[in-house]
Amino acid sequence: MSNSQKSECGCLCGAIRFEIDRDAVVSANHCHCSDCQKSTGSAFATIVLVPIDAFRMEAGETRSYSVTGSSGQSVTRSFCPDCGSPLWSEVEVFPGFRFVKAGAFDDASWIEPASSYWGDSAQPWAPPAEGLPVHAQNPT
Repeated sequence: MSNSQKSECGCLCGAIRFEIDRDAVVSANHCHCSDCQKSTGSAFATIVLVPIDAFRMEAGETRSYSVTGSSGQSVTRSFCPDCGSPLWSEVEVFPGFRFVKAGAFDDASWIEPASSYWGDSAQPWAPPAEGLPVHAQNPT
């Protein structure tokens, strides 16, 4: 990642640090699925899709929790074992990528979500953002 634009990331307590190559970002989106609602404690998660080879750990070790997604395959969410900050997800049906939580970025001001997933699960008090395409569930 020496010739790329890097973004520094980490958890609330600073025990976990990592960086991503912003030039490799595939997309950013909001996810309103009930699992993202539970794991974030909010109405949705804003996620940034990054190839694993554009991701570099700098410090700390995460813990993870896996669930069976709507596809029947696993979704593994990684978080800080000390402060509990959600950091990224890996989805078995989309190998080789991480969905980094926008809140993990030291500076998230550059992130521009392209759409919302799981609009069918959006809370009425936090509907999908106006002007963005909304997928009823996962995009196809």
